[in-house]
Amino acid sequence: MSQGKSGKSLEDMFCSIERTLSVVGERWTLLILRESLLSETVKFADFEKLLGIAPNILGDRLNTLVAAGLMEKREYREDGLRARFSYHPTPKGEQLKLVLAALQQWGDDNMPPARGVTMARETADGQSPVRVQFVTEEGVVQDPESVRIIPTDAYPFDLRAKRLVDAAS
Repeated sequence: MSQGKSGKSLEDMFCSIERTLSVVGERWTLLILRESLLSETVKFADFEKLLGIAPNILGDRLNTLVAAGLMEKREYREDGLRARFSYHPTPKGEQLKLVLAALQQWGDDNMPPARGVTMARETADGQSPVRVQFVTEEGVVQDPESVRIIPTDAYPFDLRAKRLVDAAS
């Protein structure tokens, strides 16, 4: 049974946001993913240097990402040195590029640095700027205000009702 960082089993977390945060919600994890996905950083020493992160914390976060199947650990050896490991995003990890882009866009729109936006999102050919948006299955762009997130049949309404009652007492 898989377990999140909270100690709670992933199977007991009915909320997709809660399950996702149990893997990527700790300090440094999204920054490691940013360097991996956006800057193609793969070496432990490069993550450490670029982020200014302590090696024990970096190792823990990378192990979490590997265990969750978001990164793959590969052995390599440079001439005359001991074997080391590099860390590469898996297809599952690559999907988080959308999440990082959404966070970046929100930060650019709502908390821009004084000197201006530091990274841009654009098509692979560099011809067009790109925005992260809600799009219907028919391809129609929707404003966030016009989108609702609703419970499905799998949502444990009895659990929600219990939490609301407990919170009111």
